[in-house]
Amino acid sequence: MFRLGPTRILLSTLLAVLLAAVALAEPPASEVTVPARRVVSMNPSLTSILVALEAREVLVGVEEHSARLHPELAALPVVGGLFNPSLEAVVALEPDLVVLVPSAQQRDFRRRIEALGIEVLALPNITVAEILASIETLGARVDREEQARLRLAEIRRTFAEVSAASAKRGPVPLVVVLQRDPLFVVGSGSFVDEMLVAAGARNLAAEWSEPYPRVAVEWLIAVAPELILDASDDPLVAAEYWRRWPSIPAVANRRTLPLPLAATFPGPFIDRALRAMARQIHPPPASVDSGGPP
Repeated sequence: MFRLGPTRILLSTLLAVLLAAVALAEPPASEVTVPARRVVSMNPSLTSILVALEAREVLVGVEEHSARLHPELAALPVVGGLFNPSLEAVVALEPDLVVLVPSAQQRDFRRRIEALGIEVLALPNITVAEILASIETLGARVDREEQARLRLAEIRRTFAEVSAASAKRGPVPLVVVLQRDPLFVVGSGSFVDEMLVAAGARNLAAEWSEPYPRVAVEWLIAVAPELILDASDDPLVAAEYWRRWPSIPAVANRRTLPLPLAATFPGPFIDRALRAMARQIHPPPASVDSGGPP
């Protein structure tokens, strides 16, 4: 059995994070005016938002995947994982706020934390609107409103620009693969699906009502995507893996491409992920001078 490197550990975690977030969603908590000074983050996407908003100093503890994702947080206490949080470790840090993404797996943990009088802020991150709301809410909660405003403005500007540019070109029928075996793809209702639409794609898996459905390979062959964006953590490169199904147009035309980790991460830089995704869906024309992409 091969050993997973840090990048592949994070990739293998993403599907679990996404599926867990779908399990239980709720509206953001009511606004609180007193800034939080001691925050424990129980979700890597919320940790990343706090770091992006220059609120690193308010973090007093994080769950294990946040620590792997952000080396600059390595000195912080780790309070368990997404599915095995440590109540004792969290309480020992004396936080005035615990932030998490609502999920069935952390429902009991949240109830026990609140029973101890510790405030919990639950922020869903399934859709683009929810991610933007998380940025705004966290910015207000840790006294980083201006940083949040600037980040939100850049995200909205990028979505508008990319959507306008992609509207001038025909939509590309594609499938985004999150895991190969068993096969999980991006369905409808997720922020990744919204990004695909903005980037000029026709997500063939949008026929599934679940944001991240498990499907059969036979289904993938039948829908005949012209492009496969592969975000799986399999060590075999996408082109080599998918070549065993040559009847798929994406395979025949050598359009099976790896999808960067950031594109499936509901964090504060979905604008950057959107631009990268748009370049894969509609590659820029070859440069006249160099004979290659600009």
